[in-house]
Amino acid sequence: MQAAAAVSPRLAARNGNHFRVRICVIFNPAARGNKARRFKKFLAELSQQCALKATTAPGDARRFAQAAVATGYDVIAAAGGDGTVNEVLNGIADEPGGFERTRLGVLPLGTVNVFARELKIPLKLERAWRVLKRANEMKIDLGRAEFHEDGKPTQRYFMQLAGAGLDARAIELVSWKLKKSAGPLAYLVAGFQALTEKQARITAKADGKEISGELLLLGNGRFYGGPFEIFPDAGLCDGRLEACAFPKVDLSSLTRLAPEFLLRRKLAEAHVRRLNAGKIELTGDASAAFELDGEWIGHLPATFSVERQKLRVVIP
Repeated sequence: MQAAAAVSPRLAARNGNHFRVRICVIFNPAARGNKARRFKKFLAELSQQCALKATTAPGDARRFAQAAVATGYDVIAAAGGDGTVNEVLNGIADEPGGFERTRLGVLPLGTVNVFARELKIPLKLERAWRVLKRANEMKIDLGRAEFHEDGKPTQRYFMQLAGAGLDARAIELVSWKLKKSAGPLAYLVAGFQALTEKQARITAKADGKEISGELLLLGNGRFYGGPFEIFPDAGLCDGRLEACAFPKVDLSSLTRLAPEFLLRRKLAEAHVRRLNAGKIELTGDASAAFELDGEWIGHLPATFSVERQKLRVVIP
């Protein structure tokens, strides 16, 4: 599918007393599922109102987002799931002054769309598009992970959450071939595979305090895995991350947690340990993986922090 750009950012037409918002939408034309199919039918209408950039390989969304900032778009929108949003976010970061020059938008086409839920963005495509066009903005905290990659210090941003231990290992184990053919089922298969392995012990340290477990999650916002409020005290504008540690993760412990969790969409506090801080260091076994916004990134150690109200996002 060819990318279209019917609206040039330098030729935004004036409509009454308002300038038309210049939007660039970055999407994966190979995405599957009902939402993706509806989006493809919606493309002809969108092509008359914004620039469309279709990805063809990993890393394209990040490169396209950086180029869109340099070109001068008011809103750069990720049409996809949280992983796509994260890639676009980091593309904005790659361009000097990117966070000051543009807003991040979301057209939620993923399976769980955690960040869209956090921002109360409608999950129906047409309504989400109307939100983008209005371009109401809010400044929120921006998560940052600092770690070593191939022996070199590096950093990557995240907007919603991070995790180390079981969930990151499951993401690491996902077969690309199975992901393409089975979709979300691939993660379930990988999750069971990860459960059969010896679990790494993860430790979170901050402000002289320490918690540990076999699964450790960090929340910038409240939600994880969809509408589940794993981080009840987290806030997108409070300058802090909330750490939630599960001391043990095996079939027995997960079975005990599941009924109340699925019913109340919250955790039974007796089964977890929490820590709240502006900067949190995670350490663990050399094999301990970590993820950002549902995407596998690398292995611990890593330091996670927030930049106060750094990210401009489009909200209803």
